[in-house]
Amino acid sequence: MLALHEAASREGPANQRWYRVDLTPSVHVDRGCFFTETEYERRAARRGALCVFGAALLYSLGGLCIKVIPWGGMAINGGRNLIALLVIGAYLLLARHRLRLNRWILLGGLCVCGTNVLFSVANKMTTAANVIVLQFTAPIFVLLLAALFWRRRPGKMDVIACMVVLAGVLCFFVESLEAGDMAGNVLALLSGLSYAGVFLLKELPDSDPISSVFWGDVLSAVIGLPALLGEQALGPGPLFSLVVLGALQVGLAYILLTIGLRTTPPVAASLISGIEPVLNPILVAVFYHETIGPLSLAGAVIVVGAIVVYQVMKGKAQGQPEG
Repeated sequence: MLALHEAASREGPANQRWYRVDLTPSVHVDRGCFFTETEYERRAARRGALCVFGAALLYSLGGLCIKVIPWGGMAINGGRNLIALLVIGAYLLLARHRLRLNRWILLGGLCVCGTNVLFSVANKMTTAANVIVLQFTAPIFVLLLAALFWRRRPGKMDVIACMVVLAGVLCFFVESLEAGDMAGNVLALLSGLSYAGVFLLKELPDSDPISSVFWGDVLSAVIGLPALLGEQALGPGPLFSLVVLGALQVGLAYILLTIGLRTTPPVAASLISGIEPVLNPILVAVFYHETIGPLSLAGAVIVVGAIVVYQVMKGKAQGQPEG
């Protein structure tokens, strides 16, 4: 664990605060790394963005693994969350993080549970493309919820980035977008709303995102357990895919997301996650040899390009001195 100390004696401008990050808690001051307050915050923001990006990469495994499990959506969701609880529980023990519960943490848990359940069930009721497109309305919901409950006016850069990323996602899937089952489409859209709540976990009063994730996974497992017990196809393929879903696509992904949300604003986090709806069908195409058209590739370039440009511009804006 890195040790952070304020170093008041470091040479520099009188009004500049310096921070020393020791390689280990016992390392002598001269062995540490010195950062200005601005540089330290910038580095923390980059680490947070990388954690959110890593979570999105793991989330993108969902479509690939769910595709090979011949179970109902509720059974898959119940099984993967049982496994995820083991991973998150181990993380809580290793991090010595005390599990908490209050009404705000429970509200966050309901958002996590809603995202888990709605995404799994919708995938069995309508096309995977529809589910991903409709769930990725999350950045728009983040802006709306932040304005409604926190009275935050979205920045111009945030709004433009949301519109460009959403256009890229729609472009990516326009070749395969089908009407699907209306009930499934509605559930997918609702999953976008609950997914926005996940990105806002840190903004809730007296919040603890990892506790919300734990309780949300508990609710998901309990709800899906009856359906899971009724499944008969328990071959090695489905079970292996279930372990991947639970340990990586839910457990580790949520851990990385909650770490990233400490320093990554909700809108930025939801936009960085735009890599998920692009990578998901690419993985399916690679492993199941489904073709990707030129318009879809163009959409992928738009999404990735928009995320990169947004992050670079945000970084430059944060690095500018206050005038």
